[in-house]
Amino acid sequence: MFIYLSKKIAISNNIRIQCLAWNSTQGWIAVGGDDGLLKVLKLDSGNAKGVAHPAILSMNQTLEGHTGKVQVITWNEQNEKLTTSDQNGLIIVWTMHKGSWYEEMINNRNKSVVKGMAWDSVGQKICIVYEDGAVIVGSVDGNRIFGMELKGHTLTGVQWSPDGKCLAFSLRNGEVHIYDSQGNFSMQVNIQCFPSLVMSGVPVIGMSWYDGRNGYIEQDCPCFAICYQTGQVQIMRHQNDEMPVVFDTRMNAVNCSWNHNGSILAVIGTAILPDENKECNVVQFYTLFGEHIRMLKIPGRVITSCVWEGSSLRIAFAVDSFIYFAIIRPDYKWGYFSSTLVYSHQNQSGTQITFWDTNNNEVHNKTVSTLYGVAACKEYCVLATKSDDSSGQYALLVCNSIATPVDRKYMNIEPLWVALNSSHVFAASRDHFLIWYFMTPKSQTTLGIAGTKHRKERLYHIDDTPSGVAEVIQDLDKSYQPTTNMQATGDPICCIAASDKILVLGRESGALQRYSLPQVALVQRYALSSRPQSLAINCNSTRISVIDSTGVLTIVECEGNLDCGGKLERRDVWTMLWASDNPNLLAIMEKTRMYVIRGIDPEEPIMCSGYIATFQDLEIRAILLDEIIANPDVLSAEEHILDLEVKSLRDTRELLEKVGLKEATSFIEENPHPRLWRLLAEAAIKKLDLKTAEAAFVRCSDYPGIQLVKRLSNVTNDQIKKAQVAAYFGEFNEAEKLYIDIDRRDLAITLRERLGDWFRVIQLLKMGTGGTDSQLQAAWNSIGDYFSDRSNWSAAKEYYERAHNIEQLIKCYQLLEDYDSLEKIVATLPDKHSLLKDIGEIFVSVGMCSQAVSTYIKSGLVETAVQSCVQLNQWDQAVALAETYSMLPQIAFMLDKYANTLITKNRHLEVIQLYRKANRQLDAAKIMYQLAEKEIAKKSKPIRIKKLYVLSALLVEEHLNQKSSSSSDKSGYLIEDYDELKGIDLKMVDNAWRGAEAYHFLMLAQRQLYDGHADLATMTSIHLKSYEGLIDPEEIYCLIALASCNAKAFGTASKAFMKLESLPTFSETKKEQYADLAMQIFTRHPPKDPKGMFLSCSTCSSTLPAWNGICPGCEVRYPVCIVSGRPLLNLTSAWTCKTCKHSANHIGVRQICPLCHSKS
Repeated sequence: MFIYLSKKIAISNNIRIQCLAWNSTQGWIAVGGDDGLLKVLKLDSGNAKGVAHPAILSMNQTLEGHTGKVQVITWNEQNEKLTTSDQNGLIIVWTMHKGSWYEEMINNRNKSVVKGMAWDSVGQKICIVYEDGAVIVGSVDGNRIFGMELKGHTLTGVQWSPDGKCLAFSLRNGEVHIYDSQGNFSMQVNIQCFPSLVMSGVPVIGMSWYDGRNGYIEQDCPCFAICYQTGQVQIMRHQNDEMPVVFDTRMNAVNCSWNHNGSILAVIGTAILPDENKECNVVQFYTLFGEHIRMLKIPGRVITSCVWEGSSLRIAFAVDSFIYFAIIRPDYKWGYFSSTLVYSHQNQSGTQITFWDTNNNEVHNKTVSTLYGVAACKEYCVLATKSDDSSGQYALLVCNSIATPVDRKYMNIEPLWVALNSSHVFAASRDHFLIWYFMTPKSQTTLGIAGTKHRKERLYHIDDTPSGVAEVIQDLDKSYQPTTNMQATGDPICCIAASDKILVLGRESGALQRYSLPQVALVQRYALSSRPQSLAINCNSTRISVIDSTGVLTIVECEGNLDCGGKLERRDVWTMLWASDNPNLLAIMEKTRMYVIRGIDPEEPIMCSGYIATFQDLEIRAILLDEIIANPDVLSAEEHILDLEVKSLRDTRELLEKVGLKEATSFIEENPHPRLWRLLAEAAIKKLDLKTAEAAFVRCSDYPGIQLVKRLSNVTNDQIKKAQVAAYFGEFNEAEKLYIDIDRRDLAITLRERLGDWFRVIQLLKMGTGGTDSQLQAAWNSIGDYFSDRSNWSAAKEYYERAHNIEQLIKCYQLLEDYDSLEKIVATLPDKHSLLKDIGEIFVSVGMCSQAVSTYIKSGLVETAVQSCVQLNQWDQAVALAETYSMLPQIAFMLDKYANTLITKNRHLEVIQLYRKANRQLDAAKIMYQLAEKEIAKKSKPIRIKKLYVLSALLVEEHLNQKSSSSSDKSGYLIEDYDELKGIDLKMVDNAWRGAEAYHFLMLAQRQLYDGHADLATMTSIHLKSYEGLIDPEEIYCLIALASCNAKAFGTASKAFMKLESLPTFSETKKEQYADLAMQIFTRHPPKDPKGMFLSCSTCSSTLPAWNGICPGCEVRYPVCIVSGRPLLNLTSAWTCKTCKHSANHIGVRQICPLCHSKS
């Protein structure tokens, strides 16, 4: 940070100023002083860029109303109100109306003097404190919220907490008390900047509690400053902070004030300086952690107040009857590389780092909790941050121009200063410095595995004297680990700079230490008269420029001692940069002037306030960081970047424009530089002075320029020469005009073809004869390629159609999903065209099977057509193709292979659908039958098992119907010729409905039993004895026993129990349990069936049991009704399902078969 006085405003009649207040949003400055002095001023720089241009008073209004000394002034920025108070206790609230300030409210307590006024952070409440202890809190509209009397206390100031929940009152005895927003006492602040015995009686002269409106430097950082008259300062994170930052300014303090983001505290007062014999007015600047930044001496006798501008680029001081303005040049954390500006600014979430590509206006952001520094070199920059985890480590991030980290390093030393060259990152704390070889994608490609040996970082203590031997030993012996001194030094590091050849460190004593690179060895020490603030090294590492803490610039020659006489010494310098292509050119900023130092001689200054980013080819690029940081979301290269020329470059341009080539050549020979020779060559070539141009191009090593001169020397027509020169300088329209004027349209077309301006090529071709069809077609194709590269497929399609480029049209139609046009292309292409295969692949990729098949067949790829059907699971089309082209065995093999793959993945239903599409219903029925058996093993619900058996039976029926309806159908050849019954259970084919019948009757019997029809349930359950292979016998006979017992058919029940007791799968214990249950039942009920459970045979009139479907007399088998479970004695009156061929009484059937669920 650098500060210097820039402006002074005098108050008329020598009236002494007592207080100042600067509105940070609108820029108004309120001035209060003796004899009722109250003014509102405003400084305006107009549309000028930066703070370099002088500010003028755009407002100077005197406010009449006070008669006594105006002592307290405060702004309500949210509501644009000004509140003032004088020594008589009169309080006036001012508001603006039509560009002028008027009284809005007046209050006069007439008892005591107002010592402090403060608005809360949202501008809704004001707290006014009087010297006698009275406190008033009011609203913005003038209403009193509450008041209180702090009896026995003399108040000196007040501050609101950032959240508006607390009030801090300072007392004359040095105490600070905290009250809540309702006026209740909370606590007394623990003051630690004094020993308790010494503190008594030292008044608080200033409190400043930063409200966080512009973000914080880091989370939970100190923001509540308390300043005492004797110079002691305490900065707290909050009112309960037990570990505040304390320091002694060693001066008689008058006031203190935070800057706009709470990062710098300004303390004003008087002190006796080392080179002075009397007290002087001074302002000292400290970080929020108490580190001293800079001191500025202020002229005058009595200093009373200091206030910051809204952006903290200016600060104002009230001294006697004058207002002094000082300009501040902050030490921004920024860098510039590869046309990319990287800078940091504070927001509510932390420190945001922005990467701004100034060429393309692209922005990339990163957010870190704490940023220590930024350094940039060539294609990369390094960010020194603190790790976000709880490890407490620090991190170095090497990033490219789009904010992507390419390498990172974690370390334990605090990186207060960082530097970067083309291969190494240098980080320094107060006691140590670290050298780290970073890897980039380019270096990894170049070095490969061999580059990993450079990956070890090296840590040095500032007091050590490395000679480079340790690195050599470490490269030879990997186990060797040099020790590092970890003690604190008495002369800390304060700045750092590095090039590819040397590393320079500055120390607070004024010493400079130069090290060689890449083998780190201490080469030389230098002694300066004061502490260095910043360092810079020229492009060939022969000179070091130093700016010390007082803003004095000196040059150190690397191969000699510092010349005490000083060949170059400049004052008030705050930034500098050496030219990257000339070791004798140095650009510096002195206040608001930019100087270019050539050797030791300065050129004429340029008014500028930018930060120097690059210095190359006699051009300086300066960045207006002040404007960028003030509004970081609005970036404009025109508004925020200044490109300035060195005087020699400006003089050369003027000589070439106003004098001539000969004089300019003489001047450039006296001041040689490649940029000047190039400028001369360009001017000479425009005038067709080929001899001078060639000599100048040689001097600046411009090979394309030399080639241009050779081409021009072979051209006889001056107009063609001028056209080629115009094209060389990018004036293509002028070159084309020259070609057309001499009727060389062919040369104009060639020029546009080289430029790729195919739209203009077509225009030129249509202007007259001379163009060929091939040229026009090439132009259409190139325009189509132009739109294709930009994914504008509809426009590309139009131009490819004009060029008849079928290959690119196919691509466009695919991306536009215009498959109808693709089909039209297929129709126009001849058979076996090479592009047909590509179109077929497109159709397959989108599932258009029939179109793919027709395309492949037209191209003669029958096997590919069949494979596409298989791939799309269109087996019916595959079979049809196989039948047509005699490929059925191959298809069957592919089908089985694919089916086995699906089965291994447990995708049985897909296999069933696959077999159905291939007309292999028996194989599908087999899979369904197997699924039913698995469900039986898992003891699934009967309804699920029945459905699976029904589906299996339906597949068998479908197979049988197809064979019977069309025995000559050759699609059956696929199965007949492939062992159709191989692996098929014949029982499944012969009696396909058996499984469905079993579980149908099982569920029917259970339903009848639950509905109370025990006799029907008995009949139905007895039929289940025929399905013991499908249903567990225990389940069958338990159901028979249960149903028959409920139907009083104990004879049937007795037989069921006998069967249960004889089942071989039962254990003896289980058999005994069934025997005991049978004993309990049949000791009470004799094992006899009732008489009503017998029927009469319709054939022989014999008696047969109701549950028996076979007559014992004539052995006629009666079918079972699928609705009631009873035998059907009269089939003529029965209903029969057309699908499953099962019968039932008409009374119990509606529209759907209860067995197969098909419509009747």
